[in-house]
Amino acid sequence: MLSAQQLQIDGRRDDLLPPTSLEARRGELLLVSGDGQDQRTALALALSGRMKTSKGLLSWDKTAKTKKLRAASALIDAPGVNEPEQHLSVRDLVTEDLSLIPRRYRGALLSKPWLKINRFEDIAGLWIEQLPADRRLELLTALALADPALDLLVLDSPDRHSANTADWLPRLEQLAYDAGRPLAVVAVVSALPDGWDGPAAVIGNSVTHTAPAEPAEAAQEDPEEVPETLQRTAK
Repeated sequence: MLSAQQLQIDGRRDDLLPPTSLEARRGELLLVSGDGQDQRTALALALSGRMKTSKGLLSWDKTAKTKKLRAASALIDAPGVNEPEQHLSVRDLVTEDLSLIPRRYRGALLSKPWLKINRFEDIAGLWIEQLPADRRLELLTALALADPALDLLVLDSPDRHSANTADWLPRLEQLAYDAGRPLAVVAVVSALPDGWDGPAAVIGNSVTHTAPAEPAEAAQEDPEEVPETLQRTAK
């Protein structure tokens, strides 16, 4: 299980990530909503062990070791961080990503047979920028899962590629609830889909708000001290 308690990342002026708490279990899709892209990316980086936090507790399977979290997780499609370059072809992207799989799992992974086995032959010759949102997501998640050690997927703003939730939500649900390989899936999005009743959290949900001081009771004015004009009006 992934557990984050009052996770916070300081910025130059304001918090890059305001205090946020959440939990994500294997076999579960957690949606975390947040307004700003910088905050969404910061949270995705932190949850996958790719960015050091300023405060708070973060653990995976009850261990706080960042190395174990990074080995068990994949950060997917974070803008400005690891989103695929638009001029890259699908075939080249697959070749690059498969080369990053830890050697003990890599074996004879080659792009051409991988594309065939995973049913991406139809888009192999396309540029990344040509891919529909749903196929892009299918490709990136399938590439991440080529590493059998992964149990946690963290996706940064999958909804930025399409306002239609059908282009990303069903894929994430399929991955999370796959009985053969149940994953903990966290998607940081701009807003929760209409009707979503699954696990959810909001960036900044652990911010402490100081209650405003109650105003002191106004002292009753002595009628003799009330200006004469107001006394006449009151009568």
